[in-house]
Amino acid sequence: MPDPGSPSTPVLTSEPGTGSDPTEPVAATSPEVSAEMSAEVTAVRVDEVRVLDGPNLYFARPAIKVSLHLPGYLSMRRTEAEALARRLGMRNARPGRRGTALRQRFVMRVIRTVTKRVGSEIGVGRLGVRVRAGQTVDDVVLAFPWAHRTRGQLAGEQIGVMLAGLLDRSRRAEEVIEAAGAVIIAAPDGPAPSVLTPRVPVASVTGTNGKTTTTRLMAHMCMTAGLRTAWSSTDGVVVMGETKEAGDFSGPAGARGVLETPGLEIGILETARGGMLLKGMGVTQNDVSVVTNVSADHLGLHGIDTLDQLAEVKAIVTTVTKPEGWVVLNGDDPRVWAMRHGIKAKPWAFSLDAASPALWESINQGGRGITVLDGEIVVLSQNGDPDRLVKVVDVPMTLSGLSHNNIANALAGAAAALGLGVARSAVIEGLRTFAPDPEHNWGRMNTYSLPLESGGRATVIMDMAHNEAGLEALLEVAHGLAAPGGAVRLGLGCAGDRTDDAIIAMGEIAGRSAEEVALKVAQHYLRGRTVEGLLDLFREGLAKVGVLDVPGYDTELAALEALAPHAHDGDVLALMCHAERSEVDAWIRAQGGTVDDARTIRRKVVASRGEHELESEITALWQMEDPAARVAAAQQLVDEHPGDVRLVFELAGAKDAAGEEQAAIGLYEQALEGGLKEPHRHRAQLQLASSLRAVGRAAEAAPIVADVLEARPHNTAAIMFRALVQADLGQERQAVADLIRATLDATSDVDTQSYRHALRAYADELAPARAD
Repeated sequence: MPDPGSPSTPVLTSEPGTGSDPTEPVAATSPEVSAEMSAEVTAVRVDEVRVLDGPNLYFARPAIKVSLHLPGYLSMRRTEAEALARRLGMRNARPGRRGTALRQRFVMRVIRTVTKRVGSEIGVGRLGVRVRAGQTVDDVVLAFPWAHRTRGQLAGEQIGVMLAGLLDRSRRAEEVIEAAGAVIIAAPDGPAPSVLTPRVPVASVTGTNGKTTTTRLMAHMCMTAGLRTAWSSTDGVVVMGETKEAGDFSGPAGARGVLETPGLEIGILETARGGMLLKGMGVTQNDVSVVTNVSADHLGLHGIDTLDQLAEVKAIVTTVTKPEGWVVLNGDDPRVWAMRHGIKAKPWAFSLDAASPALWESINQGGRGITVLDGEIVVLSQNGDPDRLVKVVDVPMTLSGLSHNNIANALAGAAAALGLGVARSAVIEGLRTFAPDPEHNWGRMNTYSLPLESGGRATVIMDMAHNEAGLEALLEVAHGLAAPGGAVRLGLGCAGDRTDDAIIAMGEIAGRSAEEVALKVAQHYLRGRTVEGLLDLFREGLAKVGVLDVPGYDTELAALEALAPHAHDGDVLALMCHAERSEVDAWIRAQGGTVDDARTIRRKVVASRGEHELESEITALWQMEDPAARVAAAQQLVDEHPGDVRLVFELAGAKDAAGEEQAAIGLYEQALEGGLKEPHRHRAQLQLASSLRAVGRAAEAAPIVADVLEARPHNTAAIMFRALVQADLGQERQAVADLIRATLDATSDVDTQSYRHALRAYADELAPARAD
């Protein structure tokens, strides 16, 4: 039996009504059909006849989708339903009780039977038919392939006519079906599908998050290889880096814009769920398909209510990949990895876990894998050693390995580019040069350094983050860029076409992870909600984690402007930005802000960990046994990195250890005045105090040690330094008393605790306890 979705399957034919847009659905039915159905208007209703021009949720080729509302069938008596089944020749039919899911399944069988019979009536033969349950038991969705638009569309309308006619027990089933067939046969064929068959290598990229970034990365690799490249995404149609048409082109129109590019050598198509559901894919096939992930987003729209249903939509791009092509799947996402069962092409799994079973399953099935091994991106194949491409820290888009999402996108993009035949050297160079900046990846994890009126600099991150997963990824990066002790301040908002639960959940995530939240509204993306209604849902989520009285702002820029004055040196301002990227970018630059390059980002990531980007060199410095060689090496680091106060501190320490206390004092003071941060600042203060004491300036050391103890009252080293300074100043009794008290506060030794009161009394005899 032939596959009903295969090209050899006979299909119905159709074209749009006169003067109508062929890409638009037919809502309800035509006036003529409505007249025939007027008696049963409440029993059978055709809500929509939609023409899908390309591969879709139902077939790997153009199809007609009919949305039916059938309360008359769900409410008919069981005996009537059984009689209808006999009239249609349906054997062993079990209609079930009225209004039940079992009755809905019976109705779906009726629709399948009727549709196939009308196909036979017009001479189609084996008509491919798909029938699915709708959102309620009264709703059913029918789909069948088409070769000509007019007949296909009219056939969709006639399904409603037949179903209404079959409820009339005075009419024979054959009569109803013959009448519908006659209408269809009398209609003109109409135009054939307009979906394109690519003549150059094409990749289709889909998923919930990371589509645009992966698309741009792949295009960057292709251009690095010298190929004339065009791509489409939610931002527009772009040819060789130049935007030809701005707007959301993640559907069939984007595919057409790419494939019609003169001299095109390779095309990359971002393929979103909306286009596939409403119009079908824009191409008949692809050479490589990529699915980045599946997470909650846009649920409740177009009949997609669950993650499993969403995954089924995303899988469409994989079903039309050529057998000799590659399907690149996220092996860490079970719903994505399950898509391998429906493909004809070779699998290529990507995973952040080098031990992932998906990698080895992909390889054992004749495919490939790509992962991170010993800090490097490597390609795995059945024969041969891992092919090491590049270190993750040398891939700017990963933010020095901080962004796990972008590591995954880098893996997917590299695999897909290699699958398209892009030279290995170009893929490596593309990974090394694709940066998270406005030039390469506009609006996705763009980071800036913003000067503050209070002094110092804050980091600003501008990102599309449009759902829970995107927000969590943004906050992960924000915390990874914040200086030790720095705060994350978040501009929170999203489009209105998310469910209430999703918006509330984003409020909870923000309240748990950010020290300050400002709500913002993108007026163009309210999508049916009111401003206050949207903000109230966010506030409900924030309140669940104890965050109250959160202000709201009319624009994204206004939210950022409100957060900026609260920022301190080392803080991060993270903005979910959808509508005002250009305005936000311009404002940051007007304040003297600059785009972070890869080195700046790496320095911030390392500093966030309390480390230095030259930490290994500093460690090697202190492993030197020769004091003079250590001083020389430290001086060289300072000379090579002027203005780096951490290196000045290390040079001071090297001179101090070499017996050059007087020189060390000036360097310690230079590092402290230059803004040396913790955890090195208090150490520099103590070492400065020690050097001052060593050169006979104990009186100057005393207030420095006191400053350290004010911030760190239980710092043992500072307490001991204070005792030494006190001894130098002739305050031996005070020094001994303070050491006794400090020891009593710090120790849990049983014997010491037994003598606690006596020892404290001795200390009081030596010197009265300090007021502090």
